[in-house]
Amino acid sequence: MPLVMAGTGEENIIRKVGGNEETKRFLENLGFVSGAKVVILSAIGGNVIVNIKDSRVAINEDMARRIMI
Repeated sequence: MPLVMAGTGEENIIRKVGGNEETKRFLENLGFVSGAKVVILSAIGGNVIVNIKDSRVAINEDMARRIMI
């Protein structure tokens, strides 16, 4: 399921990152790689703030839909 459908505060494991090569590379540079643990801290209008690898990262709904958990 896409990251945008996860509940706030749940710890999830990233299974796959989709999209074109540029999008994948951008998300991987932020720490969104297969096997990484991710926790949604806040979700407003589809945009999410997540905790990944001890960092807080804000991503828009389009990017969050490409991350499968």
